[in-house]
Amino acid sequence: MELLIGDLLASAATLDPHGIAATLGEREVTFADLDASADLLAAALAAAGVGRGDIVAWWSPPSLTSIAGFAASARVGAVFASLNPAFSDTEASSALDYLQPRLLVAGEGLAERASAVFTGVSVVIDADGRSPLPSLVTLAQQAQGALAPVNLDGSDPHIVYLTSGTTGAPKGVVVSHSASWLRAFPGGSTFADGLRGDGGILAAFPLFHYGGWHYVLESWHHRCAFHACDRFDGETLASVASRRRPSAMYCIPAVWERVLESAKGEELSSILHADTGTSAAPPDLLARLKERMPLATTSVLYGSTEGGHHTTLLDRDIPDHPGSVGRAAPPGIIRVDGTGEVLYRSPTVMTGYLNRAEETEAALRDGWYHTGDLGVMDERGYLYITGRVREVIRTGGETVSPAEVEAALRGYPGIEDVAVVGIADRTWGETVTAAVVCAPGHAVPAVGDLRDHIGARLAPYKHPRAVVAVERIPRTPATGQVQRTLLRDLLVEDRT
Repeated sequence: MELLIGDLLASAATLDPHGIAATLGEREVTFADLDASADLLAAALAAAGVGRGDIVAWWSPPSLTSIAGFAASARVGAVFASLNPAFSDTEASSALDYLQPRLLVAGEGLAERASAVFTGVSVVIDADGRSPLPSLVTLAQQAQGALAPVNLDGSDPHIVYLTSGTTGAPKGVVVSHSASWLRAFPGGSTFADGLRGDGGILAAFPLFHYGGWHYVLESWHHRCAFHACDRFDGETLASVASRRRPSAMYCIPAVWERVLESAKGEELSSILHADTGTSAAPPDLLARLKERMPLATTSVLYGSTEGGHHTTLLDRDIPDHPGSVGRAAPPGIIRVDGTGEVLYRSPTVMTGYLNRAEETEAALRDGWYHTGDLGVMDERGYLYITGRVREVIRTGGETVSPAEVEAALRGYPGIEDVAVVGIADRTWGETVTAAVVCAPGHAVPAVGDLRDHIGARLAPYKHPRAVVAVERIPRTPATGQVQRTLLRDLLVEDRT
């Protein structure tokens, strides 16, 4: 039996045809209807000449049609690539030049822009409308007969995720059918102790990000609803939680902060899994999640677009392992090499980076995915992330983890956000530099005051030697990770 994404939806439709598969705003669709829509769109893609191995780029605001298109692409053997609907024309053009799709599907309000920025392929829209461009619905109606079967293998590419990482330069992470299927399989999914409740999953990730599509697949495995959002501010997420009563919700720490600030009364009372991770999960946040959702368990998760879900720190293990991201999640294996880099091996790891052989070879060596994260592991296999390989600051012959310094600086009065980078320096090699966003009415803190705040918690060589005020810290859109290369370039540019 091959592990194929199109079959995963078909199985859910067979076992629970009338169950709600997905919602967005006031709209909802059952598994049977979503499965039928996927078949219809698969016929449309085939009629447009899309076949096995072709890339289908999907540039659309959040829509239930996008979810059907995700499955439809899998059924014709195409590789699905979802673009950020907030892309500028320049960003979209750059992404499409890189992807070289066979077909570009544009959503509401983007059709004319899509045909203007990329003329190399046909552009269709995902619904009938006033656009002169052909629609998927029209193509499906023109398709003759049933969709011809496609002989797919689980190793066939299923999706390519565009990830900006910490440098801002996009890379296409290619993931196979079987890897995607296994990432979301209940035995190794993010719900390590099983999904409780029947309210479905509200995932605070957009549908151009791995996290969004991962929870779509988990909902198909669990045959429960996936609740999509068109915005990810605290008020919207709290409102959707109140209306749809999800059983599970995953947010990165920064998004949970917004939700807790916005949510009122019973809006979060249905949640039985309040999970977090990706970036550091402060102990006080974990405590507040418990306070607001006393019936919920909170697991801390660590993973990547390239490898999927790497580790889980279960709710019951949090008190005894503060700061850990847990132990390896099945079917993966974690180890830390001699340089301190975290390595991961699993059938869930990506096939590679699209058309980037050198970067693929660097990331996938000797059967292991080299995460680029630095970490330490205790004798029981609990992993602690300490920083990034490429982000390590080398100052005066010593190495400094920016994340460690940032954690020590959090809580300084008047600082709303902070990131630490190394700036080239003739004397020190690199200078530990803190970029700070000051709260209104607060002056830029002096370096000495920041060093006093850290005190003896860190060795003196890890203390900042410079502080710079910035309007905002550049972060990746979905996960909030600091784009250190971009920040470093901005600080250096300001000095010249």
